[in-house]
Amino acid sequence: MGGAGKGTGFEHMKIPVSKFGQELQEKIDGRDLIVFDGECVLCSGFFRFMLRHDREERFSFAMAQAEVGQACYAALGMPLEDFQTNLVIKDGWIFTDLDAFAAAMAALSWPWKALAVAAWLPGIIKRPLYRVIAKNRYKIFGRYETCMMPDASLRARFVQGGWL
Repeated sequence: MGGAGKGTGFEHMKIPVSKFGQELQEKIDGRDLIVFDGECVLCSGFFRFMLRHDREERFSFAMAQAEVGQACYAALGMPLEDFQTNLVIKDGWIFTDLDAFAAAMAALSWPWKALAVAAWLPGIIKRPLYRVIAKNRYKIFGRYETCMMPDASLRARFVQGGWL
């Protein structure tokens, strides 16, 4: 699943946004986007962290359970209920797993940018580590009964069709 950019650390889980097809690309409208599981406490915590630290408001958001989130996972052939990864779309590339986290951190200011080093972990370590956490995230961190309902000011950060 490669992409260009040898030596960036993101080669294994980097997918061109063209994989989404024209209609979905138009909905995203060229924005950098984070798609997260709105019922997962850990994933929603990541979303809140990004809201707080993305001071340039580079990223827009979508819940995995919402129309745009569902379309993103479907286009990638991923499960539409048991979400196994957040998606980070940045600079025309889709990142998954720990590389999604690293790509998001790389877009923030210091000291958070340093966490992008996660992209450099060997795949033999980062993929199984991420999968264990993803598989057990509800047991470890908990699960919300329903997705959050963003208020009007927060909805401005979501893509159209990105919330329930």
